[in-house]
Amino acid sequence: MPASFTRAVRSLEADGFRRSILGLLLVAILLGVWAAWFLRAHVARYEVTNEARLEVDQAASLLQATASGRTVASRLALGAMVKAGEVLVELDANPQRLQLAQARARLATLAPEIEARSQETAAEERARAAERQAAGAGQDQARAQVRESQARAAFSAEDVERLRQLFEAGLIAEREYARGKADAKGTGAAVEGLQLALTRMDREQHTRDSEREVRLKKISQEITSLESQRKTTEAEIERLQYQIELRRVRAPADGRLGEVAILRIGGVVKEGETLATVVPSGTVKVVAQFPPAAALGRIRPGQPARLRLDGFPWAQYGSLGATVSQVGSEVRDGRVRVELLLDPHSAARIPRQHGLPGSVEVQVESLSPAALALRAAGRMIGESTRAPTQTP
Repeated sequence: MPASFTRAVRSLEADGFRRSILGLLLVAILLGVWAAWFLRAHVARYEVTNEARLEVDQAASLLQATASGRTVASRLALGAMVKAGEVLVELDANPQRLQLAQARARLATLAPEIEARSQETAAEERARAAERQAAGAGQDQARAQVRESQARAAFSAEDVERLRQLFEAGLIAEREYARGKADAKGTGAAVEGLQLALTRMDREQHTRDSEREVRLKKISQEITSLESQRKTTEAEIERLQYQIELRRVRAPADGRLGEVAILRIGGVVKEGETLATVVPSGTVKVVAQFPPAAALGRIRPGQPARLRLDGFPWAQYGSLGATVSQVGSEVRDGRVRVELLLDPHSAARIPRQHGLPGSVEVQVESLSPAALALRAAGRMIGESTRAPTQTP
């Protein structure tokens, strides 16, 4: 009995020692694995934001009223495809159309008046040329007559001188000498008359030229006034056409109407009022807004990311893979803009439609748990040193 009890006790002691060794070995292995994981493993760190949405790579265009007025026609339909320049909304432009018709009628009357004045100017020019030609011929004839009379007067003067010599010599009677002097005076008077007539012709022609020049200037002024009226009317027509065109609201670009205002025929819209949003066709991208501390210096192009859409639970539909493409360098409204390109082969069940909201997580780095622990410890120490000390 005592021997059996002793053997049992020794057996138990041997078994307990072996189990302890195995337990220690197991703990050592676990510690080694944990240490290897703690030092060698890599844990991804993410920056997450709930301010994200899908957008096309081209910015959406706003369809805005370019003038104030009453709506007479509207072709706005949510989801409709439109072409650039297509008239989508028409505003009342009847007052401008009436003014345009009046301006065109006024312009139509100005052209014949200008043409008539131009023809009158041409007729005056032709008449002045003919009159000058006729006057020149008459003046040439008068000059010839003056020269002829001057020749006669010179001959008469010589004849009078000869008669005087004969009269003084007593060869002719005094009466004959007196008749010769009278003839010479008559010839001289004729020369003076012809010269006066030539002078009168010159003055009359000058007077006629002056009167015709006055008429021509008056016609020219009338033509200038009519031309000015025509240009003013043409400018008025262009202004009215521009105002009428402003009342035709056209699509700014090709695309789909992503949002439209409710317009009723007869309703009044104001200039600058947004009537619709045209979403252009293009590649869909992700636009996210991050806090500056999370984005600047941490998020860079090429980093992988995941997008989870609010309307499509990720447990059922999954998420969309993406890659950071652009990171803003300026802060706007307290956020930094980050653009991401979608993986074309991920989550085909989710529609990629402009405007879908969601959340984005971007993998910014991969660190070992030890590095993360050291970083957390350093952050805690830094916060504790920055905390203000309280004086008793």
